[in-house]
Amino acid sequence: MSATERPLGVLIVDDEPLARARLARQLQTIHGCQLLGEAADGESALQQLDSLDPDLLLLDIEMPGENGLQLATQITNRPNPPAIIFCTAHDEFALPAFAVAPSGYLLKPVNVEQLAQAIAQARRLSKPQLLQAEPTNSLPSSSGRRQIKAVSRRGVQLIDVDDIRCFIAEDKYVVAHHSGGETILDEALKELEAEFGGRFVRVHRSAIVARKYITGLQKTCDGYRVTMGGCAHTPPVSRRLLTSIKSLLSEMA
Repeated sequence: MSATERPLGVLIVDDEPLARARLARQLQTIHGCQLLGEAADGESALQQLDSLDPDLLLLDIEMPGENGLQLATQITNRPNPPAIIFCTAHDEFALPAFAVAPSGYLLKPVNVEQLAQAIAQARRLSKPQLLQAEPTNSLPSSSGRRQIKAVSRRGVQLIDVDDIRCFIAEDKYVVAHHSGGETILDEALKELEAEFGGRFVRVHRSAIVARKYITGLQKTCDGYRVTMGGCAHTPPVSRRLLTSIKSLLSEMA
């Protein structure tokens, strides 16, 4: 975190003291996070929301009185709401939870690696990041979804489409390569291409890449590969599509 970058202010909302203490300890090990406070119920959380103005809530779902889903609905209807990561012991709430569009859904006991990854995802859409954001020449985000949901044993992850460098088809799955690493998606490459065709371009029958991250072509012993900013993976370019990709690079130059 640079000297001018604000820390991510976090409010923990959970009725279990031990769960709050565990999350608080884990936050101390995650760079760029600042614990602003803790709340044991929805009413206290709303009060602290006004006084502390957090950037992120680590929110339990099952609590006395107003549960986490109801609280999240209230919060997301406010102007400039904080990001929300649900931390719960129950996976059956995943679908109703994503109706209020959280930044993450973690199952207890939450480990620090999962928490750090979810916070990194939330940070990209947090209030400090939005305040520091500058206009770019990227294509409009209105072309398709803004985020893609991935479900795994570790919980539910939301990936910003604008952060994805490429989609690669592997066997029965598609792998999204992004700044946080690689994530397996249960989606079809053809459908992703149809949805995000304005921002991604087909380079191979097994790969579509984000136009704005393309940096060039790399000649190898078996043909050409696309190089991309912020991504070590270099998808192959098919002979059939090579001419069109070269033309695209000429237009971008």
